[in-house]
Amino acid sequence: MTEQSLADLVAPHLPYLRRFARALTGTQDRGDSYAVATLEALVADQSIFRRNMPPRAALYRAFLKVWSTMPVNHRAEPFDGGSTMVADRRIETLTPLPRQAFVLAAVGQFNTSEIASMLDISETDVRALVDKAGKEIAEQIEARVLIIEDEPLIALDLETIVSEIGHVVVGSATTRREAVELAAKTGPELILADVQLADGSSGIDAVNDILKQINVPVIFITAYPERLLTGERAEPAFLITKPFRPEMVKAVISQALFFDVKAGNGSA
Repeated sequence: MTEQSLADLVAPHLPYLRRFARALTGTQDRGDSYAVATLEALVADQSIFRRNMPPRAALYRAFLKVWSTMPVNHRAEPFDGGSTMVADRRIETLTPLPRQAFVLAAVGQFNTSEIASMLDISETDVRALVDKAGKEIAEQIEARVLIIEDEPLIALDLETIVSEIGHVVVGSATTRREAVELAAKTGPELILADVQLADGSSGIDAVNDILKQINVPVIFITAYPERLLTGERAEPAFLITKPFRPEMVKAVISQALFFDVKAGNGSA
């Protein structure tokens, strides 16, 4: 069987690499310049593209190697701490390695094992880096988080995850009615929601009720993703399937807050 050309392996993933590069560098122009530099490096030396890895992972790994050759990318820019406005949140203020792990997980949607292979570190190190990125993001914007979850142990796990990266849980609801009432009282800035609730009510309905009053990011965490992916309504921006990995939840929380992805009415 003929080995695929490098161009054929890389081409399908370039649009996604540009998105990743923009998130990592903070601007599309800078991201594109690194993407072009990566392609030039691959043409000059194809050995930096690991063919024993999935093509997308191999491309992103090559990109990060090129990005890391610049001394400026080995230090974080200072954050003045004076504003939590979106325009003033800067990806460059995150420490470089945590920034890479965070963007690979949250934007690239790579799992812990894949990130470890791309950064040439252990999976334990990846989890520690994602934690560190989340804490650095929380220094820029500490969010009030509402949890809508009817399983006590899962709700406790989520509370722990939220607290570990520096955010504040304002309440935990188990039914649609309780969730709407808690949201009205506490004014959350982020919602983590299950789909099936304790009294048979729907977390989707609860979120839609809340979004009529406030517009905040929503992350659905559910064992029933098919209920949200029906094509009958706009799909949620953030959907995590149970059983979840804590590092992915942390990365998605940080992504939702850092990039200020609002749910919008009816997005569930």
